[in-house]
Amino acid sequence: MAVRTSSRPRLRGISAVVALLAVGAVGCSDVVESAKDGAEKVARQRSVFQLNTGDCYNPNGKAAEGETFSIEMVPCGEPHQGQVVGEFTLDEGKTFPGNDAIWAIADERCPAEAAKFAPDTWALPKGVEIFYYTPTKESWSTGDRAVSCTYTKEKGTFAGSLKGSGEKPEQTAYLTGANAVYEALWTNQPEAENVEDDLDGYKAQAKAVAAALDAHLKGLQGIEGTETGKLRAQLEKTAGQWKKAANAADSDAFYIAYDPAFTGLDPNKTIAARKELGLATTVPADDAEVWAG
Repeated sequence: MAVRTSSRPRLRGISAVVALLAVGAVGCSDVVESAKDGAEKVARQRSVFQLNTGDCYNPNGKAAEGETFSIEMVPCGEPHQGQVVGEFTLDEGKTFPGNDAIWAIADERCPAEAAKFAPDTWALPKGVEIFYYTPTKESWSTGDRAVSCTYTKEKGTFAGSLKGSGEKPEQTAYLTGANAVYEALWTNQPEAENVEDDLDGYKAQAKAVAAALDAHLKGLQGIEGTETGKLRAQLEKTAGQWKKAANAADSDAFYIAYDPAFTGLDPNKTIAARKELGLATTVPADDAEVWAG
């Protein structure tokens, strides 16, 4: 299968482990322990075609684009580099559509699958990113249509399963709405840096964010809590500013509405409500940097 994280690895054979016994410079106990570790790694090798949602694993090799055939399956309680957070099957006919076409589908669907598995992105370990295993031209010809979506760290490891945050009804309601708001903000970001160069594009973005906020506010209505109530009142004002921006007659009017609209989405303003709901309260570094400016 093709993977955008690992170069083509080779299975570590028993011969590679046994060869350690010939190294005289290493102490006997060290050699034995190294041999045990190597034997355990070999025993844990699995085909990438056997990956299932929830599996924790280590790639066999450095994280990079390429092809891979096997991974090291690891208990989630042990340090590991990746976890499968979703799967889906392609329905693209008999002819291999090409890597670019498959990756375009995975780029769209894997974030959605990841959001189902681990909806609270604030709770993710630092450095994890979405990667995926996709069919190659060769595996396609044998009937392979599976895409495995993962959260993987290129450097370092993490322990424990990423699943578990956001499972209570009120948590799910909050995260569904909040994630949709930020998704609307970034996926509709115009390419033009200046509003004057694409006022219609920025107004379309504002309209999308306002609609997402309305849906978010509707979901918050059934959630009790003092801090959640405060956040709901603040977001109602923010939604009003986004609506003003969406209906701005010119760029000046847009700017006047946009400043309080964008500031109203500062994730730091959600920390108290998140704490009340039992969710993670550390703002991701990338988000903190955006609103710090």
